[in-house]
Amino acid sequence: MKILFLCTGNSCRSQMAEGWARHLHGDVIEAYSAGIEKHGMNPLAVKVMAEAGVDISRQKSKVTAELPVQQFDWIITLCDHANETCPYFPGRKIHKGFADPPRLAEDAKSEEEALLHYRRVREEIRAFVEALPAFLQEEEKKEWTS
Repeated sequence: MKILFLCTGNSCRSQMAEGWARHLHGDVIEAYSAGIEKHGMNPLAVKVMAEAGVDISRQKSKVTAELPVQQFDWIITLCDHANETCPYFPGRKIHKGFADPPRLAEDAKSEEEALLHYRRVREEIRAFVEALPAFLQEEEKKEWTS
């Protein structure tokens, strides 16, 4: 199953989701991530994923045109902006929004305080991705019964 995680800048949330999908479901999910824009990898996202045992340091920030694959079974938008401006891809699209860690951490007085926001979003994304195969099966059933 090919899944594209799409976010605005492909620097944080979509990178985390790709990392979790590869880590947790690499046997059933071929995960990709991209952004509407390319913002570069967020070092704090890389750091909190490493804390959880997932190395995303070799992943690259990219826009959809740079993806090696252009057809997906599922496109999952992770922020409202990406959901509203998602380019067309063949496949089914769902939206599961997550808060933006850099925005949440804007007023943090230290890196450690900022990391608290990144860790919270990391765990929310992890929980979503852990349940993803079952969730997508339910979405497919809904399509068949509607």
